[in-house]
Amino acid sequence: MISKSFLFLGALIMSILAAWGQPSSQWGQKFEQLGPELPTPNTYRTASGSPGKDYWQQRADYKIELILDDVKQEIKATEAITYFNQSPDPLDYLWLQLDQNFRAQSSETPLVTANLMKDSLSSKELFTIQNNFEGGFHIDEVSDEVGHPLVYIINKTMMRINLRQPLRPGAQMTFQVDWHYSINDRMSLGGRSGYEYFPKDDNYSYTIAQFYPRMAVYDDMEGWQNKQFLGRGEFALGFGNFEVAITVPEDFIVGATGILQNPKDVLTPVEQLRFKKAKQSFVDPVIIVTQDDAVQKEQQKRSGQITWIFKADSVRDFAFAASRKYIWDAMAVDLNGKKSLAMSYYPKEGNPLWEDHSTRAVRQALITYSRHTIDYPYPVAISVHTASLGMEYPMICFNFGRPKPDGSYTDETKWKMISVIIHEVGHNFFPMIINSDERQWTWMDEGLDSFIQSIATKDYDADFPVGRGAPEKIIPYMNGEQGFQRPIMTNSEQILQFGNNAYAKPATALTILRETVMGPELFDYAFKKYAERWAFKSPSPADFFRTMEDASAVDLDWFWRGWFYTTDYVDIGVEEVRHFRMQTEERGLEKRLILGGDKTLTTEQKSFTEEVNTFVFKNTNAKEYREFVNKFNEIAMKEEFVDKNFYEVKLLNKGGLVMPVIIEWSYADGSTELEKLPAEIWRKNEKEVTKVFIKEKEVVGIVIDPNKETADVNTGNNQYPNVIMESKFDKFKSIKN
Repeated sequence: MISKSFLFLGALIMSILAAWGQPSSQWGQKFEQLGPELPTPNTYRTASGSPGKDYWQQRADYKIELILDDVKQEIKATEAITYFNQSPDPLDYLWLQLDQNFRAQSSETPLVTANLMKDSLSSKELFTIQNNFEGGFHIDEVSDEVGHPLVYIINKTMMRINLRQPLRPGAQMTFQVDWHYSINDRMSLGGRSGYEYFPKDDNYSYTIAQFYPRMAVYDDMEGWQNKQFLGRGEFALGFGNFEVAITVPEDFIVGATGILQNPKDVLTPVEQLRFKKAKQSFVDPVIIVTQDDAVQKEQQKRSGQITWIFKADSVRDFAFAASRKYIWDAMAVDLNGKKSLAMSYYPKEGNPLWEDHSTRAVRQALITYSRHTIDYPYPVAISVHTASLGMEYPMICFNFGRPKPDGSYTDETKWKMISVIIHEVGHNFFPMIINSDERQWTWMDEGLDSFIQSIATKDYDADFPVGRGAPEKIIPYMNGEQGFQRPIMTNSEQILQFGNNAYAKPATALTILRETVMGPELFDYAFKKYAERWAFKSPSPADFFRTMEDASAVDLDWFWRGWFYTTDYVDIGVEEVRHFRMQTEERGLEKRLILGGDKTLTTEQKSFTEEVNTFVFKNTNAKEYREFVNKFNEIAMKEEFVDKNFYEVKLLNKGGLVMPVIIEWSYADGSTELEKLPAEIWRKNEKEVTKVFIKEKEVVGIVIDPNKETADVNTGNNQYPNVIMESKFDKFKSIKN
């Protein structure tokens, strides 16, 4: 039996240990290495963040023949897929993505979407709650290359094809899928793909994507991609070559992923000449199809059909746009001696805004992104006008920005349109070339893209308004209710506040990483190295994190952990400051007579100079030298520091997110000085730290993060002495008086 006294003693010991353990509350593992959270390096993906010697990825080539029915708003197609098993594994079955099925009546997307009743509901809201649209793929036939039927099963937005025998490593197979589906009215049903109807001239504009059954990804990290498409998390796709024949009404203009193969068949002689001229125009866009041409087509619809043929190599997807309403312009872009063609397609409703800015914005995106990643490798980059949408695909993207009916537009409309075009064209790099899995990690494409976008918009116009990526812009989000936030490292379907989480916060993090933590030189080299390593490959978050550290020799685990794995925020403030000078006889007397003993200057006092504390200089004890032969010159040391000012600054980390501490010192002579403490200053105590600074001049004030580089959510505690901010009420009273 254990005695009561023993139990009491045990409890006492535990309480003492608990008391001793109080300092551990200052340790939140913010500087622990990420190793346990990241996948173990292997021969596929190395510890350096580069592809390993055995890295592999699958490939799928597509040959598609489709008809776009402008009367029924339907697409009907035959699709041949050649699948290359480049993995080390035999495959018993193949998985395809049927993304259009999220619009099927049997779709679970409406069932997993929460909604509420309100006092009033608009027609659009009612339409959304009860959608009777008969969408989704209708699979007509699945067969092998000689026409024999293949067994398949459809599970919501995925289709499994059962193979008669395993597809061995290094082998390939070709099979065919015949299908059709109804195109959705994007203006009422929403979505990334669909049509917009223009009732005034009774015409349609089609921006078509996710329109064909696509091979799911099979890789070294997840095996088969098996996350259903619910509408938000985008796409995991592999690379391949495409040949697509698009049959449309004969007066349609078509823009698509890839190079037009038969311009003589689909363009008039005049259009062909203009197209040829555009390929040599590096200064201004050349209009290939004019507004007058487009308006005439709107009014005189032709009933025949014509087929546009496009080819694209080494792309992960294919999309196209088609309408008789399109104006079309283009210009050449020089990328380190390699030429690419920037193009825009837009109806008259987009002018004059689009004619003035769209293709030029495409050009700027190619130049800026190429500088920070790799030279743009594709022959074309296209911007297509559509309402209320920004969406990206290889070589083509769909973008909003529409002037008023009279053609006028505000600066805000212009800036937003240019911004979305640069962003969506930028997606060619993230994730179309540096091919991350959007279904899992939205931030790997949207966040990285938004970061470079913030640079490209300034390249386009130095007066471009500050957008996502600027630290001050993210403060309201990071200072908001924690229950409505998720870490950046959250699956796409579970993110709250999608724009802030997947776009703005990672863009801001990278801006801070570049400008404040690493510096542009180290950051730019490492970021470009990541792009070079993973161009036309499929990186994971760990590959990005590891490459940025590997190429810079900067330990960034603390940064990834704080910004990407938590919802901590930045709130670093000054708790107190003490001013010291070395004591002399005169100063000692002065202190006794005037200052009245050792006092601490607190934030309630108005000036550093109200009180000066002293410290006594003493000679170093001989025992402290230990093995050192040479001793300090005590007299010289005393003389060196006798007139110096010593400032003991106590800093608090109230937000939890450890960051570098940027201090602006203001001196009595009117000068200022910036000083930066690395984030590692918090490594032994993550909540508070005290640091002594030696200054020649007398300090009259300090400010933490004076240029707002760190997204500090509370600047009220960043100044010392405290500056009492006048409230709106006080300002109102002063005006009234």
